[in-house]
Amino acid sequence: MANLFIFGLGYTAKTIASAMEALGWNVQATGSDGDVDFSDSGAVKAALDKATHVLSSVPPDRKSGLDPVLDTYGNSFGEAWYGYLSSTGVYGDQQGAWVDESSPTGTGRRNARTDADALWMKLGARVFRLPGIYGPGRSALDRVRDGKARRIDLPGQVFSRVHVDDITSGVAAALTSDAPAGAYNLGDDLPASGNAVTEYACGLLGIEPPPMQTLEEANLSEMALGFYSENRRVANGKAKRVLDWRPKYPTYVEGLSAFV
Repeated sequence: MANLFIFGLGYTAKTIASAMEALGWNVQATGSDGDVDFSDSGAVKAALDKATHVLSSVPPDRKSGLDPVLDTYGNSFGEAWYGYLSSTGVYGDQQGAWVDESSPTGTGRRNARTDADALWMKLGARVFRLPGIYGPGRSALDRVRDGKARRIDLPGQVFSRVHVDDITSGVAAALTSDAPAGAYNLGDDLPASGNAVTEYACGLLGIEPPPMQTLEEANLSEMALGFYSENRRVANGKAKRVLDWRPKYPTYVEGLSAFV
């Protein structure tokens, strides 16, 4: 039986865990909903000894910049299959241009994430670079309902995004096919502005879109401002070719419509 050990059983990793258990895999994980305490080195190392596949969804530490998994347990890794949930933020600002897995990394604001991405690549992992993640309970529909949706006046600004189920199917394809090590962008087929997504969500709910604002008027957090400082389109062709992956929700239209 295949044994998958997941570091960090968060929103996305829970969906992956459920999918792999449905395929008959044994899954153990750290995290508040996991069955192994990250700080219990004995339990973690015992799980790693049994694991045929290891997946980390743990981001770098914001203060130290270190990857907690590699920093704590990197020396305990054996011959298992390794995967890492990274971010397309490693590509930095491309002024709306397309990026793929051959594009340079390390030019953006996500320095710690870029360093962790590079370390996992050096380890021989399958590194899944993810854009904005949405899904049940975490989508533009929820922001509109909660009165938190915004429209920012930034002409030409676009983002890529991905439904959590499409991340799951991409990672599952890599897990079950023994995919080659390297980077894989898992994003949808239609990069679009945040305004377009908000407007579509409002239409589905029969709500008037929020007023257009400048960045200054929006009074965004430092993290949100950083998000709006980068502009790129993320190509997913490699995942389609190598993993035979196709997103169930190729655009935000299908993704949001499925929630209504």
